[in-house]
Formats: sequence, structure tokens, C-alpha cells
Amino acid sequence: MSRTVYLGQDCYYVGASDMRLSRFENMIPLTHGVSYNSFLILDEKTCVLDTVDRAVVQDFIANVQNVLDGRKLDYLVIQHMEPDHCAGIVELLRLYPEIKLIGNTKTFMLLKQFRGVEVPDQQIIVKEGDVLDLGKHKLQTIMAPMVHWPEVLFHYDQYTQTIYTADAFGCFNYLTGSVWSDQVNYDEYWLPEARRYYLNIVGKQGANVEKVLKKAEDLEIKQIMPLHGVFHRDPEIIAKLINLYKTWGSFEPEEKGIVFVYSSMYGNMEALCLKLSDLLAERGIGPIGMYDVSHTDESYILTECFRYSHAVFGVVNHNTQLYHKMDAFLHLLAATNYSKRKVSILASKSWGGQAAKQAREQLEAMKGIEIIGDTFEILSTYNEETQAEALAQLADQICESFNA
Repeated sequence: MSRTVYLGQDCYYVGASDMRLSRFENMIPLTHGVSYNSFLILDEKTCVLDTVDRAVVQDFIANVQNVLDGRKLDYLVIQHMEPDHCAGIVELLRLYPEIKLIGNTKTFMLLKQFRGVEVPDQQIIVKEGDVLDLGKHKLQTIMAPMVHWPEVLFHYDQYTQTIYTADAFGCFNYLTGSVWSDQVNYDEYWLPEARRYYLNIVGKQGANVEKVLKKAEDLEIKQIMPLHGVFHRDPEIIAKLINLYKTWGSFEPEEKGIVFVYSSMYGNMEALCLKLSDLLAERGIGPIGMYDVSHTDESYILTECFRYSHAVFGVVNHNTQLYHKMDAFLHLLAATNYSKRKVSILASKSWGGQAAKQAREQLEAMKGIEIIGDTFEILSTYNEETQAEALAQLADQICESFNA
């Protein structure tokens, strides 16, 4: 459905939401779709910042035409060339054949690869600090490589003190009536999805996030416009988000807490995790979360592992090897630079197998991971008579590390 929103100071929202999309990047589950944000500035020169996914490109084009109302389009700023943001480029070139495309060298390399487009006479290659003069609005280029693709650009509008941040500060969920974070229940409904978005999409690139945040420190930022989710103009929300990005970018835990991540084919490992969680709760440890890798999508579990300071991994053998969904999850943690956490290992075997050894080796290989206690292993089931003391000792060790 075609929909435009006037955001003030000559700027319009011309993006669109896909309310039916069930998986982002055909991988991460969505419960409330996603928006593809695009912005149009009407000044002496007209400028669109980014386009949209092919699923909503017709709505996007209708929005642009409605706002321009017969005016020509002078510039398209391409901040990110991922396909969910570039499907409208070819159509804009067809409708506005004199348009100038703003990007960097990698932008135009990817434009050729994804869309087969080469228009060297219409390309303006920008670098750090370059300014696109639209009249009142002046868009200053901020290079943001690997946040989270190599061509990514931010732009800072010196007139409105607005920063357009590509995928950074983005969020899952489609846009409904309200487009500003101060007009919605942000902390309850949007922030969890902003966290999940960052940690699954951008999270690995923490060092690059820190670099671009450093560049923005001297800017007066009154509005943040990401390419997914709601926009931000409330000073408190902006300050909170920037602080969260600093925490996430540094890979430090967001808060103290413990996450149990386990695999359990017949319920015995699940029962052991519940027993240890009870012991920790008795010692005042919390919050405590518990996730079965066979039932909860990895995007949610990964988010909680990064959110909290501690984790317990409950691993079992399958065909004498580490249960494959746990194996895949540990590989995902390593690939996203899981670090600076304290973890413990629970393991189960009936006659043999490599699960405990393989899990420990994977965790030990992750930078800055401290393993608390020895691996606690059961033979098929937990034996209260012979193992209670050892499990209580592990709970004490976790408690001590938690309160250190």
C-alpha cells in the first residue's frame, strides 16, 4: 500500500513495510514483518536516500512520485547495496534518466554485480567528509565500512542534525501508524527486536561499529533514521541506543544474568539444567533464561547469550558426536565473535562419545571465554545420591564468578 509520511523540515518517508515476510534474509524468523525505509528530501535539489526490497518496490515508486508531484529527482544516495535496499534503483533510473547516483567505489561495484547497472556518467563517488549540497540541506558523508557491508555509508544532514545510518540502529517489525520511537511502546515492543537485529545482523562487526560511533561523537544528533524500523528523535532514546551500541560493539555483556542453552533428546539434560538453575536461584543468581536449541530459533538464543554475562551449555551425544544442533549453535557463536563471557558445561553420555570434549574445545577457542568449573557429566541421568555435592560445588563456583 502506498503511504508517505511527512517527517518535518522538507523530509518525507517514502519506504514501505512487508507485513507478510516470515523470515529475514530467508533465515531469521519474523513475527511482525519488517520495514524498508527510504527518505526523500525536497530542497532546491531533490534527493532520495536508499530504495527498498523488490517485494515493496511498487509502493516505493508510487510514494516517490506522489511526493515529487512532477518535480524531477536530482540525486539518489545509495548508502547500502544489500538487495533489500537496492531493488528500486533501476526503476528510478528509468523514470528519472538524469538522476545522479551518490556512492563509493564499492557501491558501484556491487551495483553492477547485483543489478547489472553501469552508468559512469551519472555516478558521483564520495569519500569521508564530502558534502552533497541540496540547498538548505547539506549531507555530509561518513564512511561506515563493514557496518555491516564494505560499501556502507552514513550521511549527516547539517541543517536538521539528522543522521541517516543505513542498517545501523535498525530493527525488525513493520511500521504501523507511528514511525517515531517516542510514539510507540519502544522498550517493550521494539527494543528486543532492535537487540536481536543488531546481534544477528551487525553484531560480528563490533570493532567497525566502535569506529563509526567514534566518528559521530562530535556531531549534534537530533534524529536517527535507520533503514529498518522506527525513527528516533527523543534525546533519551537516542542516548540509550548509542550507549547500547557502544556496549554491543565492545562485546561486553549488557547486564549480569545467566542463560542455559541445552540439547535434550529424552529430557535428562533438561532436568539437569533445571536442577542447576534451581541451585543458582537459591544463591540469588538471576535473571535466568533457559533455551532448548531444538525448539527455539538460534537468533533468539544468540541474542540472549550476548545480552548476559554467563552461560551454561548442556550438551549430549548423538551418534557419539556433539548433538548437531548444539554443534551448529556453537559454531554460530564463534562466527559472531562471542567473547568476554563466563560459561560452564554440563554433559551427558550413556556409554561414550565426544560431545563434552568437542563442546569444550569450541568454547575454549573463543576469544575471552572463561570456563567456570570442570565439565559436569552424567551417565544417562543425574544421580542425586552420588552427584549432588559436585553439582552444588559447580553452583558455588558459578555464583562466585557471578559476584566477582
